Amino acid sequence: MFSHLKRGCYSLKRLDAQAGMGAAAAAALRYGASPAPSAAAVSYGARRASSSTQAVASRGRLKAMDELPGPSFLTSLYWLFGKGYFQKAHQMQIEHSKIYGPLWKSKYGPLVIVNVATAELIEQVLRQEGRHPVRTDMPHWRTYRELRNHAYGPLTELGAEWQRIRSILNPRMLKPKHVSTYTGAINQVVSDFIFKIDWLRQTQAGGTIVHDMAGELYKFAFEGISTVLFETRMGCLNKTIPEETQKFIFSVGEMFRLSPIIVLFPKSTWPYLPFWKHFVSVWDHLFKVAGDLVEKKMTEISAKMKQGEPVEGEYLTHLLVSEQMSVNEVLGSITELLLAGVDTTSNTISWALYHLARDPLIQNQLSDEVSSICPGDKVPTSDDITKMPLLKAVVKETLRMYPVVPGNARITVDNEIVVGDYIFPKNTLFHLCHYAVSYDAQNFPQPFDFRPERWLRNADRFKQHPFSSVPFGFGIRACLGRRVAELEMYLILSRLIKHYEVRPDPSGATVQPITRTLLVPSTSINLQFLDRKAQ
Repeated sequence: MFSHLKRGCYSLKRLDAQAGMGAAAAAALRYGASPAPSAAAVSYGARRASSSTQAVASRGRLKAMDELPGPSFLTSLYWLFGKGYFQKAHQMQIEHSKIYGPLWKSKYGPLVIVNVATAELIEQVLRQEGRHPVRTDMPHWRTYRELRNHAYGPLTELGAEWQRIRSILNPRMLKPKHVSTYTGAINQVVSDFIFKIDWLRQTQAGGTIVHDMAGELYKFAFEGISTVLFETRMGCLNKTIPEETQKFIFSVGEMFRLSPIIVLFPKSTWPYLPFWKHFVSVWDHLFKVAGDLVEKKMTEISAKMKQGEPVEGEYLTHLLVSEQMSVNEVLGSITELLLAGVDTTSNTISWALYHLARDPLIQNQLSDEVSSICPGDKVPTSDDITKMPLLKAVVKETLRMYPVVPGNARITVDNEIVVGDYIFPKNTLFHLCHYAVSYDAQNFPQPFDFRPERWLRNADRFKQHPFSSVPFGFGIRACLGRRVAELEMYLILSRLIKHYEVRPDPSGATVQPITRTLLVPSTSINLQFLDRKAQ
């Protein structure tokens, strides 16, 4: 039963450099562009009979993809670099939809991307995505894995193999009964974060302000997801962060910084790019750290089995003991999950606190809700969270205004599909403009206002299209870490608001989002944390 763990311990000692993929699969979608579908992506498409003839017959004459409006390659470059949308690609979605309508094509050299910018049309694309949906085939991340001879994970694998991996990973990531068991571990991390906030306040004049909340919450999210996945602490919340952990965090940032640059160049040129070597080296470090953690866990399990002791544990332990995946697959998958589980929590809670600090009425309502369910020193649990509708509404509204991935991608590998009045051939690359749809006034009145009440059940005047805000994706390719990320966000936000009154930066500085693969704050979010009176 446990034979592959013994082989894995030996193999991991020989592999001090491991490879893998980054956070959200759609993170490769940058500036409205994405890698062209390769033969690997196309070959995994399920072979089903085309339904285009029936579609044409039922809808009359459909337009061809060539008839779509849209900017030329030079025009796109002008928008990005001449007009300054390089770091505002999310805003470019809105501007281009005003010019070209809800469906347009963008050209990037030989690459043609179809942009989709209404909830109705996004729904049409996603409901025709086939048995094995493909975002993009991530050529730079996949090339790195091939270079190091490592297995793909849930964000890089394709087709039937992807479905097999997801079926193994899903239960303990998505089933509420399993996710709720992580509450205790996450709450311990939250307690340490609150202690860190208190310590940071003491280092500043006045004893209330904390600088760069997004950076501090990034460390919290890293510690939280590491505790869930690797069943160990990384020391991210220590006053002095361990050097290896600090390097790990830095390597993740470098991977995201370099990824959108590399994909702008032909694959044949990558080995000659000055930053390709650095891209490889940061992945080497990421998988070295992950490999060490997996090896440590396997050693612990082996020791217990030799002594006849029961093997108990959570996510990593389950994957290793179940033997449904090879050690190489476990390593690749768990590392992808680690990277995918950080940005949603850190960015979303940063923006939520930013807006709550500027809206004391909503903040007080949220504080009252949390205190009514968890009075005194009671620490919220997953069961308590189910009784906090405003807490969930605050998170939903924040994700609407700041989707972590402002644009997602789909490649149609099964059949040609009909979207709107157009018919698109197989292997068309669609860019789903989630940011633009989130700010469509038809879906969300006063879209630039922070209004959590629009998500409450009794808010009849706010009726959104179900695809107007889909921050975690849709269908079988939806975010694997959604439940864990939501649990983390609910637990930390509820406890922070229970402990503190949050006020804006006394300098009055405002913060805008920018696109750096993901949607992140353009400058530091600095906030004041004042102790709340016991309630």
